[in-house]
Amino acid sequence: MQDDAPLGRLEDLPADDVQAMRARNLVPLWPSLRAVLPPQVPTRPTQAVHWAYGDIRPLLMRAGDLTPIEKAERRVLVLANPGHTLEKMQASSAIYLGMQLLLPGEWAPSHRHTPNAVRMVVEGEGAWTLVDGEKCPMSRGDLILTPTGLWHEHGHDGDAPVVWLDVLDLPLVHYLEASYHLNGERQKQRPGRGDRAHTRAGLVPTPVFGGDGPGRRRYPVLRYPWVEARAALQSLAEDRPDREAVQLTYVNPETGEDAENILGFHALMLRPGQTLRLPPRSPASVFHLIEGAVEAAIDAPQPRRFALAEADTCVAPGFSAVTLRNARTDAPAFVFIADESPLHRKLGLLEQRD
Repeated sequence: MQDDAPLGRLEDLPADDVQAMRARNLVPLWPSLRAVLPPQVPTRPTQAVHWAYGDIRPLLMRAGDLTPIEKAERRVLVLANPGHTLEKMQASSAIYLGMQLLLPGEWAPSHRHTPNAVRMVVEGEGAWTLVDGEKCPMSRGDLILTPTGLWHEHGHDGDAPVVWLDVLDLPLVHYLEASYHLNGERQKQRPGRGDRAHTRAGLVPTPVFGGDGPGRRRYPVLRYPWVEARAALQSLAEDRPDREAVQLTYVNPETGEDAENILGFHALMLRPGQTLRLPPRSPASVFHLIEGAVEAAIDAPQPRRFALAEADTCVAPGFSAVTLRNARTDAPAFVFIADESPLHRKLGLLEQRD
């Protein structure tokens, strides 16, 4: 049968038969088969959307004036994709995005939840996140993990607002009817930091001569400093000038696996004036500009072009080619990418097309 061959419609069935089916919680498949199994390319409610930080920041600061942290718990403006309706508060089928504000002296209380989360710091100094007892300072461009089930809280000892981008797999966990949170007591800080213990690639802390050492942690690194990631990208670009794509993936340094188990996180460098085409892939992707100026062309069902300034964010639906162009010819651009690739890989759905 041809992919586009017409199938029977619900209207073709006698009304009494349809009513009898519905009364018994039955639905005929064939009138809706093409909707759930479309030919060639999936149906994608996710739209290509651009969120300009210049638009977000004034509204976020206003929210800081209007809503004390005690009334908000987490003061966030959600970056919602209209393709999923704004009420669903999701950027793609599996990705939630939110810009969170913490003002000087504030403390966001300790809790834990089933969705995985990361924080990409957008601006400000002096804030910190305490994750499973480990204190993670927050500086621009840092990536901080708060994986599923780990206690975490935020505090601010500085003198200016701090903003970060939250990236969670909340839509998926909510869809699975597994999303919930628990409130907890203020944590005690424990000694040691994973980002200091794993400061060089290929080297991990071990007990002396096989003796007893600290128990192995599922997430040995919770903070990935931007200063280290940026230096690694520049080093890779200098070492391999033949490489078109200069990209690094945030991973567990002890296993080499993705930093978290549902969403993937990457840092991409565009050389001055470089244009890079990313082929269509099954996962949706989020692009957040850390430094520079980038033009993004997304070949979505409705093609879109966005001019990204620093701290801007955009999303590309799955199976969409994306072209990124560094708008500056005198400096590199640095992009943080979050995508659904670990989930697709685990489900056997990961696909790339030319």
